[in-house]
Amino acid sequence: MAAAGGKVSFKIVLTSDPKLPYRVVKVPEAAPFTAVLKFAAEEFKQNASTSAIITNDGVGINPNQSAGNVFLKHGGELRLINRDRVGGRR
Repeated sequence: MAAAGGKVSFKIVLTSDPKLPYRVVKVPEAAPFTAVLKFAAEEFKQNASTSAIITNDGVGINPNQSAGNVFLKHGGELRLINRDRVGGRR
């Protein structure tokens, strides 16, 4: 999951599935992270507009930055969650 040749690699795990499937996505460092979010959501057949990407520690990631920036700040292992599942039940 290292940066090589101007690309970064993310291992994205789908947290809503008990089997925890994952996809490895390699993108250019300059790619907008919103595109990574959309692609990952489509790969898992999730709605991109109601999905979010978080770190393994549960920290939300602002998608309005470059993929290289996200990689430097948070590393290459991320989780895709459905925003409908965020928070507690009432």
